[in-house]
Amino acid sequence: MTEPAPTDSLLVRTARGAGWVMAWKLGMRVLGLVSTLVLVRLIAPADFGIIALSTSIMQTIDGMLTLGTEEAVIRESSPGRTFYDTAFTLNLLRGLSVTLLVAGFAYPAAGFFADPRLGPVLLFVACLPVLDGFCNIGAVDFRRDFAFHKEFAIMVLPKLAGIVAAITAAFLLHSYVAMLVGMGVNRTLRVVMTYVMHPYRPALSLKAWRGLAGYSVWTWVLSLAVLVRDRCDSLLIGGMLNTASVGFYSLGAEIAALPTTELIEPLGRAAFAGFAAGRQQKADPGEIFLRLIGSAALLTLPAGVGLSLVASPLVALAFGSGWEQAVPVLRILSLSFTVMVFGHLSLHLLSAHALLGRLVGITLAGAAVRVALLALLIPSFGLPGAAMAAAVAVVLEQGFTVATALRRFRVSGGAMLRRVWRPALAAAAMAAVLAGCGFGWPDDAGVVRLAEAAVSGGAIYAAVLLSSWIIAGRPEGAETDMLAILRRARGSR
Repeated sequence: MTEPAPTDSLLVRTARGAGWVMAWKLGMRVLGLVSTLVLVRLIAPADFGIIALSTSIMQTIDGMLTLGTEEAVIRESSPGRTFYDTAFTLNLLRGLSVTLLVAGFAYPAAGFFADPRLGPVLLFVACLPVLDGFCNIGAVDFRRDFAFHKEFAIMVLPKLAGIVAAITAAFLLHSYVAMLVGMGVNRTLRVVMTYVMHPYRPALSLKAWRGLAGYSVWTWVLSLAVLVRDRCDSLLIGGMLNTASVGFYSLGAEIAALPTTELIEPLGRAAFAGFAAGRQQKADPGEIFLRLIGSAALLTLPAGVGLSLVASPLVALAFGSGWEQAVPVLRILSLSFTVMVFGHLSLHLLSAHALLGRLVGITLAGAAVRVALLALLIPSFGLPGAAMAAAVAVVLEQGFTVATALRRFRVSGGAMLRRVWRPALAAAAMAAVLAGCGFGWPDDAGVVRLAEAAVSGGAIYAAVLLSSWIIAGRPEGAETDMLAILRRARGSR
């Protein structure tokens, strides 16, 4: 029997892993929605605000101290016990640092926001990062070995238990304390499950700190650069326009990012493991990269273009009247965000090969361009100008990231174009036909028109994609990869 090529094996395992991560994200969203729908009937809105503010402060500080130790373990070809123990110790020290910083901000923040309840809440929330630091580092093997179904269980089951605990406490207390109970149960059970599901038992050690230091420091610097880049939009819009405009922009940007958060990021999490495994197996990183790019573009290009086409009816039906100013933001950003599939996978490829210094430079340059364009366009064009500024900055940053990956791994732009031209053509045809028929970019439309546009757009995209693939001679690429994955999935039932 012929053994499958390493690239084919890695692609299949990565695709399966991405499926589990997508299921995990969907499960978390559904559980979060159910929890919110129940808790809003039991807890006062002001209590939700206290929890949201405290978690926002904690998450900001937590993001500023990201080290990427798990990723360092995944990319290491043969990490020994000392390497695992050092990663565990660094995670614990990081968690303790975040805990101390958040606790230090607790009562000053309560005074600043003039709400004495915030102090004790922040002290409780501050305990969560150090609790996370005790997670069994051995569970990282689930990502190294593409056992994402086990990672799914570790994330979703504690979340479910936390929701049950929060709802039970809410019935008894009718207070924000119930949400804190849910958080505590969730995090505690997650730590316990990492030890139940993996036999490794970590110990304190810093002997392998040199092997982790370089990657972790660059990960920390990159996380700071990303934080600066992602916060500048809201700060400048709020300062140059008003807080209401920040709300409209945030809503449009959040919807526009859905293909990224729900499709690209789960694929990226699995792709990092695939790139790291390919590096350890001496597989051609360029070929794996191109195969994943083609398969991802097959899904994300129509999703991004489709969101832009139906922005107006989607916002009207989902959020009602009064949110019309979010429509141009959604139309512009969803188109520009379609290129993030290329940049996001390029980022993970570079990260898997520890080329983080280049990513930091690109991210900081992208942030500088974004700030300059926002300052230039907001005064003249308002929110649409802010969206245009962010869109141009996104396209430039993603373009530089892709160019860096192509150059570093000696992949030609023509090779990538050959992998994505059919999905790009099909998405463009979908947009052209829907716009010509009045279904695309309407100023006002109801639910029926929205459904018609969605069904028609999907049919047009599929027809053009399939036709162009057949005309091209059914070449090896995203279409054949998707068919192979679907066959395996059907055969495994």
